[in-house]
Amino acid sequence: MNKEDVKIRIEKLRKYIDDVRYRYHVLDDPTVTDADYDSLMRELVKLEAGFPEFADTNSPSQKVGGKPLAKFESKKHLHPMISLNDAFDEAEMKDWYDRMARLVGEKAIDNSGYFCEIKMDGLAISLVYENGELAYALTRGDGYTGEDITNNIKTIRAIPLKLREDSKYWEFAKESRIEIRGEIYMPKASFEALNAERLRADVREALFANPRNAAAGSVRQLDPNITASRNLDFMGYGMIGIRTKTHEESHEIIKDLGLPVNKNNKFCSDLAYIFKLFQDWEKLRPKLPYQIDGMVVNINDNALFDELGTVGKSPRGAIAYKWPAEEVTTVILDIKVQVGRTGALTPVAILKPTEVAGSTVSRATLHNADEIAKKDIRIGDTVVIRKAGDVIPEVVKVIKELRIGKEKTFEMPHACPICGGKVVRVEGEVAYRCANLRCFAVEFQALRHFVSKAAFDIDGLGPKIIEKLMNEGLIKDAADIFDLKLGDIEPLERFAEKSAQNLIESIENAKKIDLARFIFALGIRNVGIETAIDLAARFGTLKNLGEATLDEINSVRDIGPVVAKSIFEFAHDKKNQELIHRLLANGVEITEIERAKPKEGVEGKTFVFTGGMETMTRDESKELVRKFGGNVSESVSKKTDYVVAGEEAGSKLEKAKGLGVKILSEQEFLKLVK
Repeated sequence: MNKEDVKIRIEKLRKYIDDVRYRYHVLDDPTVTDADYDSLMRELVKLEAGFPEFADTNSPSQKVGGKPLAKFESKKHLHPMISLNDAFDEAEMKDWYDRMARLVGEKAIDNSGYFCEIKMDGLAISLVYENGELAYALTRGDGYTGEDITNNIKTIRAIPLKLREDSKYWEFAKESRIEIRGEIYMPKASFEALNAERLRADVREALFANPRNAAAGSVRQLDPNITASRNLDFMGYGMIGIRTKTHEESHEIIKDLGLPVNKNNKFCSDLAYIFKLFQDWEKLRPKLPYQIDGMVVNINDNALFDELGTVGKSPRGAIAYKWPAEEVTTVILDIKVQVGRTGALTPVAILKPTEVAGSTVSRATLHNADEIAKKDIRIGDTVVIRKAGDVIPEVVKVIKELRIGKEKTFEMPHACPICGGKVVRVEGEVAYRCANLRCFAVEFQALRHFVSKAAFDIDGLGPKIIEKLMNEGLIKDAADIFDLKLGDIEPLERFAEKSAQNLIESIENAKKIDLARFIFALGIRNVGIETAIDLAARFGTLKNLGEATLDEINSVRDIGPVVAKSIFEFAHDKKNQELIHRLLANGVEITEIERAKPKEGVEGKTFVFTGGMETMTRDESKELVRKFGGNVSESVSKKTDYVVAGEEAGSKLEKAKGLGVKILSEQEFLKLVK
């Protein structure tokens, strides 16, 4: 073939192979055998290698794999990947309905209906397409920052490197950024084949406990060629970038753009229909070629979903309805006490090892002393433990009929098991705490928290290394980390010259951090990443937060008196001020948020948003309010100053009218903030 013929052949092969992929994974309509597909792919790879001038990064051949990475890079999500609350029976589903009805009214929910999706037991990821082409892919991570696994994701056949040009949304997609969210999973057949291969004498690797663990391990391989060999698959379940009226419509668009969605997903008009579908799927479950652990139930009306908002890290308008968690019986061999970063003592049951929910369990949380007393848990008891997915096992109940009289009651220690310091119980709290602020366990857990992914994310500074550095007297607190020198680390056992240099470089790279992650890293009691983000958005700089009054902190959305008191007391403690000063002196640089000056008419006012916005997203609108010194709330009350009503505003609008709250149109709101 001459060059022109080769070019035409390459273009036709690319188009045909991508069409075969689309029909197989999206339409469930295979047109060629796997052998035929592999033969065509080999021809394409050979032609592209012989004629590199015709190379294209979006060619199906780019799914073969690339060079191994040294490590995964972290990257912020464009929009947080929030998690779902769980329900395990019909009563909990009805409670979920009632909670929503109290906020928006039964009529609004009933008019919306629900879109129900099979809940794949895999790994959640985000695919970001820019101008129609796959730009990058991230794991969920902590919900705000994930690991960039783009090279590995490119090896998965079901995921296109380029969205379909014959999609009716292509004209929009090729000039936009679209985010597709979904689940990476390992089919049962692939899982069985992988473990069978590992059983061979010449491999001798540990078997994977279940397909979910196998999928997660495969996606996080530094060598994409290993990922490519694992036969992973993908199902889409969410989309950001194209505005739709319903969640169901989002699924239709994902499919039209060329990515698979689960064909079993269905619209349900009410809870009764959901319960029936749940039973049907439970019967279908063993026959499916992949593992599932329940269904995800979404409010179908997207405007209503937005109006319901979030609580903590979970949306109110969606819930994971799961089959009952797996329960087994075992024996409590002992009860140990762990000491956390705030000094809280947590009792943990040491169990006779047993298999539950796909893994071997030897420990279970007992929460606190009150829980032990309530359930009358004793050392030596036969107990029922429960575990669902990744949830930490818990003791459900004691089988008292099996007691033989040798069981021992448990009491919380009077002295810290780590440092021997006095253990106290603060009035009004269930937790017992070590009163020694210099307790090794408290300092150790505080340092683990400080270097975690959601905080400073220092690669290579794991628990064993932290413990080693503490035992050698090289670090006592977080500020000491940034004073470490190569000469401090190289002589230590476990460190070669290269690994010591890598750790120093990781520490140096971590010095620049945004304000929210810095606040979270400090380990202020009751302050999670959500609260840290809200504080950063409200105050903009560390100086502003340090100078804020108790009332100003308490006025930040979702922060109550207890949390506000924790933050205020932390900020005014001299030891904490000294730690922050030393962190900054040792080179930590905080990226502060650009904040506009407080604006008259916005500063100190509380805004509630309802319905869809035309010119900006609701999150962007809320950010504008906070930048100008205002507050945002999810519910309407007499304390609300403005309700901003967009398209298809819900019950919040009616409530605002009833309370006499001032209502703004989108244009009136823009005029106020701009």
